[in-house]
This record gives sequence, structure tokens and C-alpha cells, in this order.
Amino acid sequence: MQLLQWNWGGHMGGWMWFGWIGGALLIVLLVWVLVRTMQQSGPAGNAPPRDTPEDELKRRYARGEIDRTEYERKLEDLRK
Repeated sequence: MQLLQWNWGGHMGGWMWFGWIGGALLIVLLVWVLVRTMQQSGPAGNAPPRDTPEDELKRRYARGEIDRTEYERKLEDLRK
């Protein structure tokens, strides 16, 4: 009596590959998402450099928030 007989040569055996392919695609997708997330946050050694106070002072001068005299005075204070 063969109550539990698997039909590996029939149509159901072909559907099994969709499960394997789907699982593999899911793993690839998860790895891709993790890699992209790590690239965006970046390790501490690859973090973009922060702006220095001199950079901010240059931007303020370029926007016209301070005049040349104030810019030069503050720049000299920063470099002391």
C-alpha cells in the first residue's frame, strides 16, 4: 500500500524549484538591502568630514551676513 507516494517526475516536482528560486531571491534581496544600508551610514572611518568653523564663517561672508572687516576679525580669532 503506497499512501504517501511523492510524484517527483510530475508537475508538483517542477513547482518545487519556484520555492528554491524564491528563497534564493529573498536572501539576495536581504543582503542587498543590508549592503546599501551600510554604505549609506558608512563606517566611522569613511564618514564625511564635518565643516570647520572657518567653513561656516566663509559661508556667512558669502551670504552677506557679515562684512569683510567682521569676517577678517573672526577669522583671525579662530586661527589663534
